[in-house]
Amino acid sequence: MVNGEYNNCYMYDVNYTEVMAQGKIMADPNWPRVKCRNGWSYNFTEIPYYTVATEQNWVCDDAALPTYAQSIFFLGAIVGGLLFGWVADRFGRIPALICCNLMGLVAGVATAFVKNFWQFATMRFFVGFAFDNCFTMMYILVLEYVGPKYRTFVANMSIAIFFTGAACLLPWIAYFVADWKLLTIITSAPLLLVVFTPLIVPESARWLVSQGQVDKAISILRQLQHRNGRQVSEQTYQNFSDSCQRMRDQEEAQNTSYSVLDLFKSPRLRRTTLLLIVIWMAISLVFDGHVRNVGSLGLDIFFTFTVASFTELPADTLLTITLDRFGRRWLACGSMVASGIFSLLATLAPVGVYAATLAIMGRFFVNISYNIGLQYAAEILPTVVRAQGVAFIHIMGYVASIIAPFVVYLANISPVLPLIILGLLGIAGGLLALLLPETLHHQLPQTLSDGEEFGRGQSIWDFPCLAKQLDDEDKCNTDVEEVRSQAFVRGTQTGASLIASTRGELRSSILRRSIQSRNSTKL
Repeated sequence: MVNGEYNNCYMYDVNYTEVMAQGKIMADPNWPRVKCRNGWSYNFTEIPYYTVATEQNWVCDDAALPTYAQSIFFLGAIVGGLLFGWVADRFGRIPALICCNLMGLVAGVATAFVKNFWQFATMRFFVGFAFDNCFTMMYILVLEYVGPKYRTFVANMSIAIFFTGAACLLPWIAYFVADWKLLTIITSAPLLLVVFTPLIVPESARWLVSQGQVDKAISILRQLQHRNGRQVSEQTYQNFSDSCQRMRDQEEAQNTSYSVLDLFKSPRLRRTTLLLIVIWMAISLVFDGHVRNVGSLGLDIFFTFTVASFTELPADTLLTITLDRFGRRWLACGSMVASGIFSLLATLAPVGVYAATLAIMGRFFVNISYNIGLQYAAEILPTVVRAQGVAFIHIMGYVASIIAPFVVYLANISPVLPLIILGLLGIAGGLLALLLPETLHHQLPQTLSDGEEFGRGQSIWDFPCLAKQLDDEDKCNTDVEEVRSQAFVRGTQTGASLIASTRGELRSSILRRSIQSRNSTKL
C-alpha cells in the first residue's frame, strides 16, 4: 500500500505459500519489494481497446516511453521540413508532395507491425518526416495560384473546414475501429491517393518561373485560362514573359546570397528575430500542449478531443474577419494572454465539465495565436531573408514541440501542472508580442536595412483601428508620404501582401524564389 492505494508497479518479494501457511493476512511493510512479475491488467473504461502502450506494457518504469516516442516524432518533423523544403525548391512542389505523402504512407502502415519501442520510435520518426508537409505542399501550391484578394479566405477557411472536419472525425474512427494497429493503417492508406496528383494538379507556375521555365508556366496558365473561361491577350502573355526574363537577369546580375545569420548582424533586426523565435516557440508549445492534454481534463477523451478540435473553425473564421482590422500585434497579444488566463482558471475549477470548458477556451484562443504567428514573421522579416528566416523560426517551434509531451507528462505528478505551465507561457508570449512592430497598413521591408528600420518610431500603444483616420489624412500630404515610405511608418496599403501566407509557407524555404517573383506572377 502506498498512500492508501495498492502500488501498481511493485509486489512483495516473498513466498506467498509460506505466508498464507503462517496465517498472516496483513503484509509487513519491511518485506523486500520487487517489480511486478506477472504482467498487468488494464482499465478499459476510458479507452476501450488496447493501445501500443498497453499492449507492450509501457507502464511503471517504462511509462515515459510514449513521451519519448512523441519527441522523436518531432525530431523527424524537423528533418522532414528541411529535406522536403529542399526537394520542393530543387525539383518542384508536386515531387515534394508525392514523396512526403508516400513516406507517411509507408512509415504509417509499418507502424502496425512493430514489435518493440525502438521499432515504434523509428517509424514515428519517419512519419514525422511527412508531418504537415503531407498537406502543406499542396496548400502552398494552391495559394501560389490564388490571387491576393482571396488569400486570407483560402489560407484560413481551408484549414477551418477540412482540418477541423478531419480532426473531429478522427477520435470516432479510433473508437469504432477499436484497434490501434488497424487505426494506423486506416489513417495512412488514403495518402496513397497522392500518386494521382500529377494527373489533376499542375506544377506551380510560380516555381517554374523561378527556375527559368517560363514557357512551361505560360502553357499551364493557358490551360487555366481555358478552364476558367477567361480571355487573356497574347500581349499580356508576352509582357509576362518579358517581365520574368528581366527579373531573372537582375537576380543573376546581383548574385547576392543571404543567410539566416544576416538577421543577427544589426541590433534592431536581431532583437526582432529573437522575439519572433521566443514567441513562436511559446505558441507552438502551448498549442501542442493543449492538443495533448485533453486526456487529463476529467471527461471522455473522445468527446473532449472532438470539441477541442472544433474550436479551430470559429477561431479561423474570427481571424479571417478581424485580422485586417485590428492588426497583428494586439490581436496576437490578446489571444495569447486570453489563452493563458483560461488555462490558469481551469486549474482552479473542479475537475470535469468546468475545468474542461475553461481549458478548451484556452485552446480556442491559442488557435488564433497560432494562425497569426504563422504570417507575422513573414511580414516582419525583410524579403531577402524572409523564407530562410521563417523556416528557421518554424524549426525552432518544432524544438519547442519536442518538450510538449514532457509538459503533459507532468500530469502524473499533478493534474494541474500542465495547465499552469501552458497558462504562464501563454501570458508571457502574449506580452512579448507587444514588443514587435505592427505590420498592418505598412509596406513590408525588402532589404536588410529596411528590416533594421522597420517599425522605428512606432509606439507600443499604436492601434491600427484608431490610426486609420490619421493615415487617411496623411495620404494627402506628399511630404509626409515620402517620409513615411522611407521610414516604413504607417503606409496606406490596405492589408499586407503576405496576409495569411499559409502554414506551409512558414515551414520551409520553398517560397524563397516565388516571393521574389511576386510581381511577375500577378497575372
